[in-house]
Amino acid sequence: MVYVTRRVHFNAAHRMHNPSWDDARNAEVFGKCNNPNWHGHNYELEVTLVGEPHPETGYVADLSRLAQLLETELLEKVDHKNLNLDVDFMQGVIPSAENFAIQIWHQLAPLVAPARLYAVRLYETPRNFVEYRGASN
Repeated sequence: MVYVTRRVHFNAAHRMHNPSWDDARNAEVFGKCNNPNWHGHNYELEVTLVGEPHPETGYVADLSRLAQLLETELLEKVDHKNLNLDVDFMQGVIPSAENFAIQIWHQLAPLVAPARLYAVRLYETPRNFVEYRGASN
């Protein structure tokens, strides 16, 4: 198997907040990330596909097609947006990096055939990132 990865950058705001908790518990658990006026990140996202190179092209996936897919199916929805308020696939989801990576996976996995989505790696900061490989990987 061959793995190919595309990296993209976007900016988004969010608030870590569990609506079933009171303000004191949210502040205790989430600290400054619970700021009622939001906070933002300069996200880096790596999307890795896996498959066998096609015999006629040598590609696992056409990376220009993947770049366009990421632009239309993800970046247009999340870049310079509030994850809590503006992003349809994040509605009702606490927008931790972990949950955000899972939701990105669900947005992209059905769209990358004939390759298969292998991993979503989301950097919230240069030192903090999560990687999700789907329920079956």
